[in-house]
Amino acid sequence: MRIGVPKEIKVHEYRVGLTPEAVGELTSRGVAVTVQAGAGAGIDFSDADYVAAGAEIVADAETVFAAADMIVKVKEPQLHECAWLKPHQTLFTYLHLAADKPQAEALIRSGATCIAYETVTDDRGGLPLLRPMSEVAGRMSVQVGAHYLEKAQGGRGVLLGGVPGVMPAKVAILGGGVAGVHAAEMALGLRADVTIFDISTQRLAELDARFDGQVKTAFASKAAIAAAIADAEVVIGAVLIPGAAAPKLITRAMLKSMKRGSVLVDIAIDQGGCFETSRATTHEAPVFVEEGVIHYCVANMPGAVARTSTLALNNATLPFVLQIAREGVDKALAGSAHLRRGLNVAGGAVRHAAVAEALGLPLAA
Repeated sequence: MRIGVPKEIKVHEYRVGLTPEAVGELTSRGVAVTVQAGAGAGIDFSDADYVAAGAEIVADAETVFAAADMIVKVKEPQLHECAWLKPHQTLFTYLHLAADKPQAEALIRSGATCIAYETVTDDRGGLPLLRPMSEVAGRMSVQVGAHYLEKAQGGRGVLLGGVPGVMPAKVAILGGGVAGVHAAEMALGLRADVTIFDISTQRLAELDARFDGQVKTAFASKAAIAAAIADAEVVIGAVLIPGAAAPKLITRAMLKSMKRGSVLVDIAIDQGGCFETSRATTHEAPVFVEEGVIHYCVANMPGAVARTSTLALNNATLPFVLQIAREGVDKALAGSAHLRRGLNVAGGAVRHAAVAEALGLPLAA
């Protein structure tokens, strides 16, 4: 098998599908790897590093796609990249198709086997390939919120943790999963007043025990969320339904109750966002204002800390890449229910129920 690693082309996206270390693990097992020139340059992985690991360097992405049996990326392919895929090829990357019907349709037309990192599961019911980026995004969300609360950034001019004699900012976190927990840890570390909302009473009990009562917990009813956001300086949307579009938890009408210069951070924007007023932004232009509230909705948040994110992601993805390279994609899928849950598109059809439902497309039998 030959694996191809193209350079990522989203705005300010410097992550790379495989590190030189990961390439070395593959080539030492007889797997051929082709890497686009400059693919890792943004995070100080040189072409020479990849050559030393046994990779072949080629000039452009189209050559990478043409040569490879499996394409390993970070972000979803752009439409012109989808057009390069062929039925015999496997694409292994984040896809987030529930919020991107044009991409889904392009992948269907390609006939390729497309496995999404974000829906691969593990024995504990978790999402092991989404987890590292959820950890990064959760931690980043608090940094972002604190930054945009600064007056020079258009915020309320509030220090997240306050100072003696001045109350800390209130942070409301919608969703008690991986991203929400990591956001809470960071916000608590900065001495903010933190509340996590979730619809699972069992999860709320677990969170209460985990944080030893230092973080408040609340059931995520519409009334509770509405009351909380009116009083919060930072609201972090961290809700996830695997493969499906994110639910809209804050409407525009609710937004009008929020304090002017408060901040919304939508970690769920890759899945369409969990605020009615959210729209995807980029690291080049990360924020916009609606109803006096700053919205940060960057669709590739972890790309801002690209080296950390790439290393964390490769730690999680490499075992699956090695399995597919060793067994071939058909055998690997047949032998692993967890990997099969990552299958979103194959053979010209949608293969994941949540994706099919979100997009209104037929689900292959």
